[in-house]
Formats: sequence, C-alpha cells, structure tokens
Amino acid sequence: MRWLFWCAVLAGASYSLVGWGIVTPDTGQAAWKTVGVALLAAWAAKSARDRDGALIAAALALGAIGDLLLQTHGFVLGGTAFAAGHVVAMSLYLRNRRAAPSRSQRLLSWALVPLVTLISAILTGGDLGVCVYALLLGGMAASAWTSRFPRYRVGVGAMLFVASDLLIFAEVGPLAGSPLPALLIWPLYFAGQALIAWGVVQTLASSDKRVP
Repeated sequence: MRWLFWCAVLAGASYSLVGWGIVTPDTGQAAWKTVGVALLAAWAAKSARDRDGALIAAALALGAIGDLLLQTHGFVLGGTAFAAGHVVAMSLYLRNRRAAPSRSQRLLSWALVPLVTLISAILTGGDLGVCVYALLLGGMAASAWTSRFPRYRVGVGAMLFVASDLLIFAEVGPLAGSPLPALLIWPLYFAGQALIAWGVVQTLASSDKRVP
C-alpha cells in the first residue's frame, strides 16, 4: 500500500501552493487541505494489524478532521479535533515507551511540556484555551520522543508539528503581518504528520522491533 502513502504526500505537499499564494482556489480548498492527512490515515488504517495500528490511524484521522474544521468552522472546533488526536497519539506512544531512554532524551521530554505551554502562553497573551491545547501538544511530542519508534522520523515529526502550531500562535502575536507563518506552517505540519505516519506504520509492520 505504499502507493497510497505517496499519493498522500503528493496531495499534502501540493497544498503548500495555497499557503504560498501561488494558487488561489475558488472552490474545494477545504477538501484540498484535508485530503493529504486523510490519505495518510487511510494508509495507516489499511496497514493496521492491532490496537497500535488502529491508534495511529485514529490520530491521523482526527488530524484530518482538524484540518477540515479549521478551514470551515474556525480554531475552536478545529483545535478540539487536534487536541483529541494528541490524546490518542500519546496513548500510542506511552504504550510503546522506549525501554532505556538516554538522559538527554529524558531531559528533553521533561522540558517539552512546560516549554511548549510557556511559549504558547507568551505568544497568545496567556489564552487559556491555547494553554490547555499546548499542554497536550507538548505531551504528544514528549511521549513521541521517548517512544520506541524511530526518533528521526516520529520524534522529529512531532517536533515539526509543534513548530507549526507555535507559528500559528505567533501569527496572531509577534509575527502578525509577517509572511513567514504562511510560508512555513503547512509544510512543517504536513511533513511532521507524514514522518509520524511513516515511522509508526513501518515500525509496526516490521518484525524487527529494534529502534535505530
């Protein structure tokens, strides 16, 4: 089913053309924005053989729903879908914790939750809803980093997801009016989701459970 993954990458990467202002679709923008991660979720679901496979498919599906709701209903409903996805992803990563994480891995995981929450609060003036969301975002990234899944796919993918969301918060704060968020938010987010999907699904599908 790798062809489905690469269709997802093509669909998701192509949406960057909208963020960069190269293409301005009159209709179908919400569907275009949604289809990339939705195809990742479909690929993960097709590949699922156990509960862990179902969890990564569900986390990606909630991300796709979040993409759609952000476009059609705004930040509250979209953010709620993403928050639910982070909870599902955390449950997956905590079920698959690394047996013996290094000291640096543990330190980074401990720092992520307070740092992501603090930065988000500063960028949005202490918005309570954003802070609650940031707690879950940081928890997702921290648990991904200390899971048995490959750090340079799943861990880095989670960090890219965090960077994308922090840019969203900065867009309504210190980077308001800057072209930087529009250029980077979607590529960082989709690359993060694709790396997470690839790393988790390939690890679960392999009979060799060693982590690089």
